[in-house]
Amino acid sequence: KQYNNIEVLAFVSKVQDIEAENIDLDTFTMDDVDDNIVRCPDAESAAKMLERIDEIRKSGNSIGGVVTCIARNVPAGLGAPVFDKLEADLAKACMSIPAAKGFESGDGFDGTLLTGKDHNDEFYIDPKTGATRTKTNRSGGIQGGISNGENIEIKVAFKPTSTIGQEQSTVTRDGQEVSLRGKGRHDPCVLPRAVPMVEAMVALTLADHVMMQQAQCELFPNKEASQPNPMGSTVTRDGWTGVMAEHAAAASDSNSGPISQRVDEE
Repeated sequence: KQYNNIEVLAFVSKVQDIEAENIDLDTFTMDDVDDNIVRCPDAESAAKMLERIDEIRKSGNSIGGVVTCIARNVPAGLGAPVFDKLEADLAKACMSIPAAKGFESGDGFDGTLLTGKDHNDEFYIDPKTGATRTKTNRSGGIQGGISNGENIEIKVAFKPTSTIGQEQSTVTRDGQEVSLRGKGRHDPCVLPRAVPMVEAMVALTLADHVMMQQAQCELFPNKEASQPNPMGSTVTRDGWTGVMAEHAAAASDSNSGPISQRVDEE
């Protein structure tokens, strides 16, 4: 939080086939998440999730689901293109959480259903700040392994709890087939407990990358005359004014045709 006002918030977005709806990823708060024991900021979906969890609990079984995590105000430039990709380190951290079985960044597997034209996040100049932004965020705030200044969005899938109150077959250490029934208190759904764990793993990973960025790129000032345009939701181009925004829009309109990119084909 002390670096660029980064904010990391997670919530239960799916329990079995019940998916949360009507959640504004830019504005929901921790109070919204903690408003119910399921830790889902959508009250209507949370009620359905709780009913399903209670139904499963009474049957002595368990269910899984998905935790979504949003990191706001992350500056552009964190990560690396190959060995220290930001989403790779986030995946490693989140997949280290007990019961975690899947990880998605941005659109994740849903992106496989789109074409490149539909999936690409097109760039534009923010008229208020002059910064380079993306019109959509299907990449989840990370492109080429490096943060682009938009919200980072990840999802972590958690399996059903292994220990349940129903009888199951197993094998002892000495090779005997036996039946096992779990006793004592065991969560029918671990998702509400997983929310702060995902937040912690994401925060730790971002802190690592902030320190690496500081050590690798910010120890010595960049004195080049030509500087890249600032990128992301938390920066402003030096000297940017409304007049410049109008000129940029006019230039964009006058050069509305696509930039030629030669592609050699057989």
